[in-house]
Amino acid sequence: MGYPVTLIRGDGIGPEVAKATQTAIDATGVAIDWKVVDAGIDVMDKYGTPLPEHVLDSIRETKVAIKGPITTPVGTGFRSVNVEIRKQLDLYANLRPAKSIRGVRSYFSDIDLVIVRENTEDLYAGIEFTHDSPEGAEARASLSQLSGKFIREDSAIGVKPISIHGSRQIVEFAFKHAQAFNRKKVTAVHKANIMKFTDGLFLEVARDVAKSYPEIEFEDRIVDNMCMQLMQKPELYDVLVMPNLYGDILSDLCAGMIGGLGVAPGANIGAQYAVFEAIHGSAPKYAGQNRANPTALILSGVLMLQHLEEMEAASRLQQAVESVIAEKKHVTYDLALPRTQPVGTQEMAEAIAQRCGTLSPSS
Repeated sequence: MGYPVTLIRGDGIGPEVAKATQTAIDATGVAIDWKVVDAGIDVMDKYGTPLPEHVLDSIRETKVAIKGPITTPVGTGFRSVNVEIRKQLDLYANLRPAKSIRGVRSYFSDIDLVIVRENTEDLYAGIEFTHDSPEGAEARASLSQLSGKFIREDSAIGVKPISIHGSRQIVEFAFKHAQAFNRKKVTAVHKANIMKFTDGLFLEVARDVAKSYPEIEFEDRIVDNMCMQLMQKPELYDVLVMPNLYGDILSDLCAGMIGGLGVAPGANIGAQYAVFEAIHGSAPKYAGQNRANPTALILSGVLMLQHLEEMEAASRLQQAVESVIAEKKHVTYDLALPRTQPVGTQEMAEAIAQRCGTLSPSS
């Protein structure tokens, strides 16, 4: 028996990149006992929800899952399945590495950053009130009275909770990740100059945690300045830890620096469970066409293998992905050179799998 892993195929291009990822991971020789389940728009008619309870039950049983992209409608419909999974399983840490790959078009060539994003608090906690509800009116009146500040009557309200517990566990995660992967510096990103109580608390806790890791350099940066710093001198930074909203934005910024979301992996990790996913969306217009780039989800599989402590296999798979992309012979249309023939999603995965099988542990 291998490691039990739940595979959530997702919707849109999800099933295709999920199959490709299975192909690549299986080629490492690590035995995986795949538990395949479905979630997303495609199961709504059958279950009345995009996230059936048996999907969560499967993750609770296997402890580890890898998930294809799932559609989230903008402004209406059900809330994000991704967010709900994180909340239900208390996956408090969102890990998003950004590492340059030779052969991927980008204005930068030597990026090697890790975003550590708090996953459960901040404005993404989902504590909101509409502008035209009794609850919204009550929230406005109460907050106006408590703060002594005027709030317009047509305002919607969102609440930004940041706790000592949530801040401490995410900053601890960042430092432990830095230790495990021989990273040299952790930077806390915040807006404590303006949000003195919420972001101020996050920064206070980060500074306190840093005292327990004297071998790792620590500093902090205001989030808007951090964006400029990343554009001007990204080589000065290593592991960046931050609250939820900033992490969402900066991780996409860093993904852009390495060539886009198509090559950006992600992981959601808690005390008991871990779910690995690509950052990109479900691209429904490309569904079923065998065109989608599987790199991001395959690299999320690298993170999964690291989580399972299969470090040698993870290294071989990472090298195989980088080698196939650099060679440019078996890549999807978005990675192909002009006037060359791209391959399909599964064909690229098979090339990665073949390359992975030929790499020696020391290569």
